[in-house]
Amino acid sequence: MGEQVLRLRDLSEGEVLARIFPILSDGADQDRPTGGRQRPPMLVGPGDDAAVLAAGSGSVIVTTDSMVRGKDWRDDWSSAHDVGVKLVAQNVADIAAMGGVPTGLLVSLMADPELEIAWVEDFARGIADGAADAGCPVVGGDLSSAPEGVVVLSMTALGDLGGRAPVLRSGARVGDVVAVCGSLGWSGAGLATYAAGLAEPQLSRHSSAGDHGVSLARWYHRSPRPPWESGPVAAQAGATSMLDISDGLVRDGGRIAKASGVTLDLSGELLREHFLCPPLTDAVDEDEAWRQILSGGEEHSLLATFPEGCVPADERAPWQIIGRCAAPGPDGPTLVVDGIRPEVSGWDHFHP
Repeated sequence: MGEQVLRLRDLSEGEVLARIFPILSDGADQDRPTGGRQRPPMLVGPGDDAAVLAAGSGSVIVTTDSMVRGKDWRDDWSSAHDVGVKLVAQNVADIAAMGGVPTGLLVSLMADPELEIAWVEDFARGIADGAADAGCPVVGGDLSSAPEGVVVLSMTALGDLGGRAPVLRSGARVGDVVAVCGSLGWSGAGLATYAAGLAEPQLSRHSSAGDHGVSLARWYHRSPRPPWESGPVAAQAGATSMLDISDGLVRDGGRIAKASGVTLDLSGELLREHFLCPPLTDAVDEDEAWRQILSGGEEHSLLATFPEGCVPADERAPWQIIGRCAAPGPDGPTLVVDGIRPEVSGWDHFHP
């Protein structure tokens, strides 16, 4: 007889929470500094109707994101741990893009009662690891049943601005430089290799550069690690606008352009110099790599504009200048590469 597989339906809600709360608590480090300052304390943790956090600067950043099984991840590609890490990453990146640091996370799970408890526990470990890396606690959430086969995850992240004004999408000005912190195209390339049905590389010291490139791109697609520490650094340096690249450089850069009333005039030469290179070009050919640099989603790197001479110099997470803000032309505020609007656009949830 094999070991019995526990599923959500085999336990009460309280019993499920009793299994995952200790996992999430293990990931919280109350004394860990974040963004150069101490995180405001959690006054009341999980267990009551709501948690209570101190608002260090008197203002609170709030963002939320969700993931749906079969749409945002596939179980044959991603482990539950990967999914947990990714859910944290996409929320914390939004906090960073406002110039803030994360102070608390709320997690909701809506699942078919047939879902295995082992999956839920591994998901909780991914959340805990991501939260610990970001230096913020999980302060609560919700648990609910869902129809057959359905698993929906949601997270709300809270953040603090440290007394600074938020960095919005609407602050870019003509003459500002445009810069990226983090990678471009890795997540999209990883997804492309999965969609092409390529076998999982079996890495060894004899593996090719292509195998290593595919493995890295797939890892980043499953569980990205954005440079969220650089958000407050950019805000302190005087960033005039910023967002995280969740739907592709072209689409998200276009959002800054429209909100700010400018044209983001990007340099193809600079983009190729900084991003069209290994390991990306080891994972996919150069044409596909270039397409992913421009339109690949779920990267969560930071895109920002700065006054001339204000781009932060940080060797650990360097900002790469890729263009300038120009006055709008006949097409109005938009994004162009070498003066031409790219044919690719990026990710849209309802028109993939």
